[in-house]
Amino acid sequence: MAPSGCCCCGFFYLFILLLSQPTESCIPHSIQSQVPVKINPGYVVTQVPLGHCRREGLNLSSSDPHFTVKRNGNIVATHFIMVTKQRSFSVSLSDGGGQPQRMDVELTPDPRQVPGYLPAQKFPWDLARKRYKRRWSPPPFNIIEHDLPPFPKDMEQVGSDSSTNYTVYYTIRGDGVTLPPENLFSVDRDTGMLKVHYAVDREQYQQFVFEAQVFDKKTGKETDRPLDITVLVQDINDNAPTFSGPLQFHVAEQSSTGTEVGVVTATDRDQEETLHTKIRFSLLTGNQLFNIQPRSGLITTRTNSLDREVQVSIPVIVEIRDMDGATNGLFTTATATVSLVDINDNPPTFRQTMYKARIEENRADVLVLRIPVDDKDEEKTKNWNAKFVITEGNENGYFRIDTDVNTNEGLLYVVKPLDYEKGRVVLLRVSAQNEAPLVDSAGSWLSIPVELSVGDVDEGPEFNPPNKLIRVKENILNGSVLGIYSAQDPETKSSKGIRYYKVSDPGSWVSVAEATGELKVTNTIDLESPLVTNAMYNITIKAVDSSSKSGVGTVTLLIEDVNDNVPVVPDGELVLCEEEEGKMGSVTVHAQDADLSPYSSPFHFHVADVKWRLRDAQNTSVVLEQAVDMPRGVYHVPIRIADLQDNGGVQVVTVRVCRCLGGECISARSSVTLGVWGVLAMLLALALLLLLCIFFVFSCTTKGEKMYIDESSGGMLLKSNTEAPGEEVKSANLLMVPTSGDVDAVDGSMKGSGLREQKGNTSSVSPAGPVGLQNMTQQSMYQSTRRDFTMAQGQSSFYTTGHYGNANYHDSLLYKQNHLSALHTWNTNALYLDQKLEYFGGKSEERYADDVLHMFGYEGDGSLAGSVGCCSDLGDQDNLDFLDSLGPKFKTLANICMGREQD
Repeated sequence: MAPSGCCCCGFFYLFILLLSQPTESCIPHSIQSQVPVKINPGYVVTQVPLGHCRREGLNLSSSDPHFTVKRNGNIVATHFIMVTKQRSFSVSLSDGGGQPQRMDVELTPDPRQVPGYLPAQKFPWDLARKRYKRRWSPPPFNIIEHDLPPFPKDMEQVGSDSSTNYTVYYTIRGDGVTLPPENLFSVDRDTGMLKVHYAVDREQYQQFVFEAQVFDKKTGKETDRPLDITVLVQDINDNAPTFSGPLQFHVAEQSSTGTEVGVVTATDRDQEETLHTKIRFSLLTGNQLFNIQPRSGLITTRTNSLDREVQVSIPVIVEIRDMDGATNGLFTTATATVSLVDINDNPPTFRQTMYKARIEENRADVLVLRIPVDDKDEEKTKNWNAKFVITEGNENGYFRIDTDVNTNEGLLYVVKPLDYEKGRVVLLRVSAQNEAPLVDSAGSWLSIPVELSVGDVDEGPEFNPPNKLIRVKENILNGSVLGIYSAQDPETKSSKGIRYYKVSDPGSWVSVAEATGELKVTNTIDLESPLVTNAMYNITIKAVDSSSKSGVGTVTLLIEDVNDNVPVVPDGELVLCEEEEGKMGSVTVHAQDADLSPYSSPFHFHVADVKWRLRDAQNTSVVLEQAVDMPRGVYHVPIRIADLQDNGGVQVVTVRVCRCLGGECISARSSVTLGVWGVLAMLLALALLLLLCIFFVFSCTTKGEKMYIDESSGGMLLKSNTEAPGEEVKSANLLMVPTSGDVDAVDGSMKGSGLREQKGNTSSVSPAGPVGLQNMTQQSMYQSTRRDFTMAQGQSSFYTTGHYGNANYHDSLLYKQNHLSALHTWNTNALYLDQKLEYFGGKSEERYADDVLHMFGYEGDGSLAGSVGCCSDLGDQDNLDFLDSLGPKFKTLANICMGREQD
């Protein structure tokens, strides 16, 4: 893109060269970079664009030994070099297959730095730089990060061959132009000169890629294809290294020289694999105790004398500097802390060389002494926690020593009573240790003597021995002397004035003489008693001196067995099952003896009855077998059983001979089991009994019987003007007897048929309900306003319901609304009226003879109802209209029955 014809010819020639390449290259053929005049080792002069190359097996090399090419494409200076004029070299690329590719690198010095070395007008490449143009894969341009003003600054010039045929202008777009950071780059529309307008930070933007386009000024159409421009931001050492890891380390005290403590890590934001990021580590303090590797940052111990008891933690200052530690490198310092881990290198030490204490005799579980110790190791750890051991003087277990977890002191206890008479001074040796073992270099545990003085106390009497063993045979005669168990005063060694008493004697087998302690037998001593355990029986005896002090001793009777029991057969019936024909049945007989060996088993068995014989005698059993055939039944077989000493007797064994099923007698099984036929027989008998009851029920309900009225209890008081015997009433219209249905007798003296209503309105009911129902309404308050005669189907009960005034009765029950005291009276009256009607409806002729004069409780004026005798004709068959003619006197009776007050 140069306006001169020479530039156009040059670009055209380059274009022909590109087209003439036999194979496509993944890197440009040349690259140009502006560099400082002085280049230090590690400086990145430029970068080979490897975006289109395969990275596997890639090998890069430089023809100039002053430069090397990294795997990421960075071209780095390996030696110090000065570039005062244009310097060229080549970079070769090979991937293990095909021809190697080559790229020319052209370095030009920074014109601002050159005047100090050569005149500026003698730089022939200025023109070449201005006329540089490239369309296909141009080399990347470089800008320096944080470049100094003034801005804008010219970078490079681009041109297009189309400028020879068209009047063109140039535009750019992309990163740093239209995308963030915007307006960083611009292009001169006419000349194609690229410019940078402000400084950038490489740690934020490492490179920019934007697109250059060329257009015809007249038509506005593109005259060439777009060109990608890459701008690399050249790194400067503007970032000091920083610490990236923890700076707190731990190491055990007294560690050997060279022990690893920890690794200090650091990072640098500058460009990788350059001197700007090559960090060197060093210690500014603590060098006498620790070393640090300058490349890795590993801290190690320099001595084996680190002591936590002298210094718990050690601070050291660490410096990190880039440029591989050069003086012009940037650096950072920080303090690392090395904490020393405690080991058990200090045993506990006693504050005194000896401890003394005093304890009264006969005291137990008492704290005697506190023993303090000191330990330099870390508190509340196993290296510090003390553990005390009594190494001498506690052979009998009189003492115990614990540790106070709060103070780390030793606590010495007396666990068994000491005896002043046996020893006035006790010497112990106590050792103080730790829960953790000592390290080899720390030495051994320390110990001190402890002297305990025993104080004298006036004690009670003591038995000697405390537990006395006496052998005795069981069943020894009462009054026999077993021995003397006496006690002494421990100070005077005398038994004078001491009295003896029993504290425990479960069977009251022994008595103790109060003055002497003599032991005598008072009851039978039995080895087989449940009070005896392992043939031993214990008796506790207390001795009391004149000062009421006491002591306790134990007498153990070791009871020897005697042959005082004979073998016996346990109670119970033995079952002998019949065998097949030709075989005799047998049963095993077991015996037992309460005595011990040799007065017990093995037993000797003998039977005298010739019908039986014995075989297979064992230790405590024998088989009893039939000698002859015998019928079924129970037999009592006498067997003589003797123990090993031939002490025994005759034992009668009960044997049942029977047929067996499953080891049991069949008769016994049938006696407790009801067979199927037995159950059927019982059901048949119950069915016959039920049929017989049904037959009697039908017979009783179809037979006419006499009915008698029992008036012994008195009934409703009705006034009658007829004083003579009543007339015979033979009218068939008095009452109509129903043709079906039974009525139970009112009491044991009468039975009769129920009533069924024959007139009035009859309502139908369900089969389970009443047979007939009639409602009768009257206006008089003294008359029944409702009268129901009810008979339940299939039943022989007679029910009556109705009401009188404000009192109701229903189903032979009375409901009274204003006073319940009339319940019984009204119920009785209703019952007797029903009995009377039933009586009149009977067919028996004998009823006329029963109609005699009765005495009534009230004989007032004449009644409008007429006579109530047997000769009174009721008119209708069951009309109750006569109740309306009872008159005012009946009101008095009604009020009495209902409990009302008379007006």
